[in-house]
Amino acid sequence: MIIVLKQGVTASAIKELTNRIESQGLAVSHFTDIKREFLGLIGDTTGMDPHQWQASPEVEQVIRVADPYKRANRKFHPQNSIVSVGDQTIGGDRLGIIAGPCSVESEEQIVTIAKQLKQAGANFLRGGAFKPRTSPYSFQGLELEGLKMLQTAKAETGLPIVTELMSTKWVDQFVESVDMIQIGARNMQNFDLLKEVGRTQTPVLLKRGLSATYKEWLMSAEYIMAAGNDNVILCERGIRTFETGTRNTLDIQAVPVMKELSHLPIIVDPSHAGGMSYLVEAGAKSGVVAGADGLMIEVHNDPANAWSDGEQCLTPDEFSSLMEKIRSLAIFEGRSVAEASTILTN
Repeated sequence: MIIVLKQGVTASAIKELTNRIESQGLAVSHFTDIKREFLGLIGDTTGMDPHQWQASPEVEQVIRVADPYKRANRKFHPQNSIVSVGDQTIGGDRLGIIAGPCSVESEEQIVTIAKQLKQAGANFLRGGAFKPRTSPYSFQGLELEGLKMLQTAKAETGLPIVTELMSTKWVDQFVESVDMIQIGARNMQNFDLLKEVGRTQTPVLLKRGLSATYKEWLMSAEYIMAAGNDNVILCERGIRTFETGTRNTLDIQAVPVMKELSHLPIIVDPSHAGGMSYLVEAGAKSGVVAGADGLMIEVHNDPANAWSDGEQCLTPDEFSSLMEKIRSLAIFEGRSVAEASTILTN
């Protein structure tokens, strides 16, 4: 439910009305546009009589909202959200570029790659310490030891860490160790996990499930936000379709659709979408043109011998070349990308 306030309503009157609403067990989101102020009512409003609130002298109109997601809904938050991650942001005019290997394999590997990524202009480091794999016999990640290696790479480069959380039992360690918690496609509807990361204030990168609809994806974001954490970033990483020629099908329309439905930032992961390195550039460019707030790209210094997903990884040189193209394309789209940096190596 959205309450449209009359023009000229005083701050004290808004506060009094807000207190009345909150006394009924609802949360209130106060927002404005050029001409009006609004109160978004979040919670179960099915038993509320719109006419009762319409009678209040401060209220011009009461609008019922059918969408089940409220906090993630653009109707309740017209302005685009910008999420702070360490000393970086995702959303706004500058694209967030998250890059790194599928799996952390050694300290030397992740530190070397992190330095190369920052030199090319990436501003976030990704790497899998805990790995969800289709086969129980595949490499499952270095776990907590991998987290320590990511921290070492951050200390060497200053890049904020993004890595996937798979179990509620590791939430405390992740809050202490990483800058952004990734919820992978297979856990998008792990509601206990979503509620646990929602109780933190650590930014959450929420990947779209393999066959999830837009509504289901936003409802998963709502779980996190309803628990108290508004720092959510959406990630389109391809969905499962009848096509077998690629690993997944990159739904590039998800970007403008999510921009229409939600205020949350959205990034595109072209690596997992296509599953092959030659598809990454086209997917990355498409994401930027579609209006994405960033990209997540897998990069490995030796893809042929990577412990997981080597076939979709770019080499550091290929990533650097792609970044130059993305930098030019971003300018054309009225956005920007961090400039290449020089990292002093030991």
